[in-house]
Amino acid sequence: MPSDSEYEKNTEEYIRDKIQYALKLVNLQGYEKRSVTSLSGGQQQRIAIARAIVNEPRVLLLDEPLGALDLKLRQEMQYELIRLKNELGITFIYVTHDQEEALTMSDYVVVMNQGYIQQAGSPEQIYNEPENAFVADFIGDSNIVPGVMLEDRLVQIFGANFPCIDEGFGRNKPVDVVIRPEDVEILEDGDDRAILKGTMTHIIFKGEIYEMECTTEDGFEWLVHSTEMHEPGKKVGLYVRPSNIQIMNKPESEDEEAIGVEE
Repeated sequence: MPSDSEYEKNTEEYIRDKIQYALKLVNLQGYEKRSVTSLSGGQQQRIAIARAIVNEPRVLLLDEPLGALDLKLRQEMQYELIRLKNELGITFIYVTHDQEEALTMSDYVVVMNQGYIQQAGSPEQIYNEPENAFVADFIGDSNIVPGVMLEDRLVQIFGANFPCIDEGFGRNKPVDVVIRPEDVEILEDGDDRAILKGTMTHIIFKGEIYEMECTTEDGFEWLVHSTEMHEPGKKVGLYVRPSNIQIMNKPESEDEEAIGVEE
């Protein structure tokens, strides 16, 4: 940033230099005299960021800043904000209801529900190790099912025994089990590795993946993501690696589930 001595702050040259520096940071040099209404949505957001950073704040609060943009512009601005954060060394407090945006842009994520902190940690911790069903359901797609810990490293789901890596829950303790749809492996009917059997019922093509529902013999509809399509009506087996099964204590009451972590 240009030097900001008390003398320089009172000069037009200083103000002009600060404006040019802020515009350069957001790649909008030469736009200082443009009417806001003549700018695109992405350009308007860049101008808003330039106005916010021109005074060199140490902390910047951004409350749903990209909510009004279309998907492509939103993705472009996400990269822009990450670049600015790293270049300027400003701490961004970024408020969003977009789970993917939170994981993509953050070094540290705080998940809140009804004013209470549910979990705080790195994006990887929040996604891979949710502390309760609210976090698991809010951050990404999840299969959340009731289970019983038969013993360390073994959980029963709908009568089927799933090896897992969790310990210390106690024998025959009711728990919540979280399995991400991308971690459910679809096997051919009759494959000995299958822990559950089911029938493919719905399929949605999402570009990079197929999002499918598989109804198992117990009647539960499992959400499954795969790069391979499986036609509705096809009989399949399901398998989940032990390391991809997350075990959580059940909340004792609805109030406890809402309150979560108070620290």
